[in-house]
Amino acid sequence: QVQLVESGGGLVQAGGSLRLSCAASGSIFSINKVGWYRQTPGEQRELVAEIDSAGSTNYADSVTGRFTISRDNAGNTIYLQMASLKPEDTAVYYCNGRIRPFRHFKEHSFWGQGTQVTVSS
Repeated sequence: QVQLVESGGGLVQAGGSLRLSCAASGSIFSINKVGWYRQTPGEQRELVAEIDSAGSTNYADSVTGRFTISRDNAGNTIYLQMASLKPEDTAVYYCNGRIRPFRHFKEHSFWGQGTQVTVSS
């Protein structure tokens, strides 16, 4: 069983910062690409940032220069440092991981439960 648990969401004023964390646990053989997505009501979930096992990163244009994705040395905790937050960043943020569990021959996509980020103007 693999679990992804997000934390760190909350309410912040425009221009402020927040750091989200995503902890992966369970029967994990390896973790490949992990990413943060966000979703607002009535909209599709969109990619915010992702990082692969080699440390290469990719960002949505809307957050480039303001958000930074990183992972700890063990690779099991992913962070999203968000700065210069704007009201349009308000959304539920989800962690996603491409993870190969033990006794599995291929990786699967796992999602966290989401954490709310609200940016007030």
